[in-house]
Amino acid sequence: WSGTLWIGVAAGAICVVSAAVYWRLEDNATRKYELGKAGSIDRLKFDKGMFQFSRSYWLIVGLCFTFYSAIFPFRTFANKFFQHVHFSVLEPDVANQSAGFFNSLLPLSAMIATPLFGLLVDRVGKRSLFMVLGTFLLMPVYLLMLSPEISLWVPMVMMGIAFSLIPAVMWPSVAYIVEEHRLGTAYALMTLIQQIGFFAFNWLIGWANTQGAASANNPGGYALGMYIFSALSILGLVFAFLLRRSETGPGGHGLETITAGSSK
Repeated sequence: WSGTLWIGVAAGAICVVSAAVYWRLEDNATRKYELGKAGSIDRLKFDKGMFQFSRSYWLIVGLCFTFYSAIFPFRTFANKFFQHVHFSVLEPDVANQSAGFFNSLLPLSAMIATPLFGLLVDRVGKRSLFMVLGTFLLMPVYLLMLSPEISLWVPMVMMGIAFSLIPAVMWPSVAYIVEEHRLGTAYALMTLIQQIGFFAFNWLIGWANTQGAASANNPGGYALGMYIFSALSILGLVFAFLLRRSETGPGGHGLETITAGSSK
């Protein structure tokens, strides 16, 4: 595992260097240019005021929770799942490489497609509609993966589109719904709830795989975990549909338009 760990060390070093370079550029810009005054600052405070957001905001938070809980905990177990369900007839080294390749398709697709989806949404609007589309694509993915007769390319392409489309639309949409001075609290709370999902469903899926005795000799043991992921996807679709209905009504925040402030 030393090679893999050194890759992580290199990635961390790049992050530190990049942050230092950014700080230097920001410092130079501050001294050379006259910048506008910053607005009022909002911080995450654990009081009743932190929950005073619109219905649309909470629907986006619900979608964020279900979407990321269905994606990242799955990726935690994906390599073993792929090896045991789809590549069990291959040599162990080949199976491991093949599983790693398919698991890496998600970040690869996000690097390419997320900016493109962002540009598309900036031109046409329809943000809540795109969130419905993304969650709809994700919904059947886990059930398709349970069948070794179905090529992994089919569900992974569908998941890759959803993994690129939903974040490109969901995170910027918060700025349409929440007042500027409360964006700090809104994003912090949204991220907090997202992390709770990571914790809870990594544990829950591990428990489900243990209960099902999931292994290369018993690939059917993964079914319970995949049903849980499917249920999350269905719940995410419900949140996205309710958000779409809310934003196309008289109380919309402009998610369906190119500019904020109108639901028309």
